[in-house]
Parts: sequence; C-alpha cells; structure tokens
Amino acid sequence: MNVEAVTIDAYGTLVRLRDPVPSLRLALHRRGVERTEEQVAVAFAVEVEHYVRRSHEGRDQATLARLRRECTAVFLAAAGVSVEPESFAGDFVDSLRFEPIPDAVAACGRLRGRGLGLAVVSNWDVGLHDALASVGLEESVDTVVTSAEVGVPKPAPEIWAVALDRLGVSPGRAVHVGDSDADAEGARAAGLAFEPAPLATACARILA
Repeated sequence: MNVEAVTIDAYGTLVRLRDPVPSLRLALHRRGVERTEEQVAVAFAVEVEHYVRRSHEGRDQATLARLRRECTAVFLAAAGVSVEPESFAGDFVDSLRFEPIPDAVAACGRLRGRGLGLAVVSNWDVGLHDALASVGLEESVDTVVTSAEVGVPKPAPEIWAVALDRLGVSPGRAVHVGDSDADAEGARAAGLAFEPAPLATACARILA
C-alpha cells in the first residue's frame, strides 16, 4: 500500500501517565487527610473509568473545567474524602503528568522524514493539545484531533474523517497506530489500515 499518512493514538501509544499517586497523597496530606498508596490508587482507578466514558465532554474551557471538577469529585468520593471538589480540582489536575513513550518522538521523526502526514487521533478532552505540547510532541505531528472536538469517541469513525480531511489524504492511503480494540475497530470502519502499538515497531513495518 502506498501510505501517505499515519494517525496515532495518544494514551498508550504516544504518551503515558507518570504515577499520580504520590502527588495525590501529598495533596490530601496537606488537607489533613491520610490515605495509603493502595487506597489512593484504587480511588484513582475509579476516576479513570469515569473519565474514559466522558472524555469527549470536555470540548472547550468551560466544559473542560466542569469535567475536571466532576472527575475530582469521583476521586474524592472513591477515597472517602470529604473535601470540596472545587478546592481540590487544581491539585488533582496538577498530579496528571505525562511523558513520551520511549522511541515515540524518534518514530514520529522517521515517519515525517519520509514525507508522511501525521495526526494524533485520541479519545481525550481538548486539554490533549497542552499535554502534548508539555512533552514536546505537538510539534512532532501535523494535527491533533480529539473525541471532544468531534463530539463522539472512538470507535466512531468520524474522528478519523476529520484528521484525514486536515491532512488531505484519503482513508485508503492512511494507517492508524493504536493500542486498543477501539483503535482497530474504528480505524477499519473509517477505511484505514491498522497497525498495533508500539509505535516504533509499527513505524518499522510501515516504512519497510
């Protein structure tokens, strides 16, 4: 296949989350609340499950702030903490620090070096742009499309249609790289080929 563009999932393919538990425990400690690492980790897992179902609702600054307050409230409730979510939301968001997955930046460079268009396609709120910029990845791709901007999450194919329209590439000339069933199902429904993560390995197959 003559590939002209690659779309890439964000979480688990381009970036990963640094462990937020120590920061969350410290933030709770500053409010006189003591929780074990396990208790905080369990509460955070509950919040993640909640967020994944609603990430596309954070479509602008107002709705993003509301989503973050809601997720903070879920975390605090799961941890059994009676702290006002509004006052803790800043600490909660500050605990979420991302880092590039090893070799992801280099893989993007190799793909772009071969003249391929690159788009990040992810189930995420609009804060993804800032998250990628903070780790130097936004400049490694041509465009970023989130489920929040499109209004529906993967595996709905609309998100790929937006990305490919921005790149000016037809689905039959594009490959998606991701790490979930939603990535594989949605990409194929949108007419793209699919390569499973890790990105460095997929990059080698695409450029072979």
